[in-house]
Amino acid sequence: MPAAPTAFSPVLRQNTVYMLLAQAGRLVVQAFYFFLMARSLGPAQYGAFVAVAATVAMAYPFVGNGSGNLMVKQVARDRRLLPECLGNALFMTLASGLLLSVVVVPACVVVLPRAIPVSVILLVAASDLVMYRVVDVACLAFQSVEELNWTANLNVLASLMRLGGITFVVLLHRTTVIAWCVAYLVTSAMCALGAMHCVIFRLARPAFSGLNRIRGELREGFWFSTSLSAQTIYNDVDKTMLARLATLDAAGIYAAAYRLIDVAFLPVRALLAAAYPGFFRHGEDGITGSFSFARRLVPRPLMYSVAAAFGMILAAPVVPRILGTEYLRTTEALRWLSLLPLLKTCHYFAADTLTGAGSQALRTLVQLVIAAFNVLINLWLIPRFSWRGAAWSSLASDGLLAVGLWSCVLLLRTRSPQAASSGARKLAPQTEC
Repeated sequence: MPAAPTAFSPVLRQNTVYMLLAQAGRLVVQAFYFFLMARSLGPAQYGAFVAVAATVAMAYPFVGNGSGNLMVKQVARDRRLLPECLGNALFMTLASGLLLSVVVVPACVVVLPRAIPVSVILLVAASDLVMYRVVDVACLAFQSVEELNWTANLNVLASLMRLGGITFVVLLHRTTVIAWCVAYLVTSAMCALGAMHCVIFRLARPAFSGLNRIRGELREGFWFSTSLSAQTIYNDVDKTMLARLATLDAAGIYAAAYRLIDVAFLPVRALLAAAYPGFFRHGEDGITGSFSFARRLVPRPLMYSVAAAFGMILAAPVVPRILGTEYLRTTEALRWLSLLPLLKTCHYFAADTLTGAGSQALRTLVQLVIAAFNVLINLWLIPRFSWRGAAWSSLASDGLLAVGLWSCVLLLRTRSPQAASSGARKLAPQTEC
């Protein structure tokens, strides 16, 4: 009997390394440009930019209506569809980005303090909802054909361009929030043009297929967008609620610990990005195919996550020595949150198993339930237990999400025709030839 094929092909290993290096590089570059922004703009102007960026980010998941993810799905199964999928994704991104900007800008004017200039809101919206989303489309195009070295390079390039923008503003000694936002838009536009040049030069020219196909994909694309929105809620809403319902000090302690959790999860996140097209390719045969792919992939990330949890528990006392004595309580917070990489590994692989098999709607519904649960339990726990309540709610939410998603995978698998036929073959009497 031939050995089962390994999921960790040379291409997958190489792409995982590319994404891991890119994500680590982005963290370093972002640390530099955020430091420059905070120091040069001052608390008031920096706070104005962050407030606008955070408000605009609420619309970010809905730009493109999931067309980039649909491109990965279709091209992973048939590369000949790339020009058409790329053209549709670009059209949907630009159209929805402009439309959402028209909605978001007036909303920001109403919600945010009047001291923030409207020009700042316009510049950030144009950058984040239009230009930067074009970069995302280019990254997904390379991801769909598993050339993640280009995806990695474009991600790092975007961060480097923004670092160059704020450095240019600082060198001109015109460090106002408006000057930075102009540089922010210009660098995003330059990166978008460069990214599309790379796609056209390396892969294909975009070809628009018409509104009929786009209309037929609106529903599935909506599930992708809603899934990303729900993911943003249960990952990040606790930090906002801590600042509102507890204290800024508690929010800082928790956010510092959570950032370290994100860093620890980088290797698994890199693998998930590299494996994403594979889930669609194996999922073409239904849940049995994508489940088999996930089952071969998941043991090593699980072992890494367990080791990372022990490592963070042991290394937690070092954090205040690096960040300062005011972060002394981050030691306890990091120990509480140390199980998160393991729980995230469990639910992300289950989620991509469902997505690869065409059950994105089911994945999204489970995520929406968990997002609502996370908000409700935070309303109860944070006022009583501060950042500890946020930590408990994160553990409960990620744990329930893992249980819910894997339950869906196993339920679909037992009902799949492949599983049924396999069971029938096992029960059938064996005859010799």
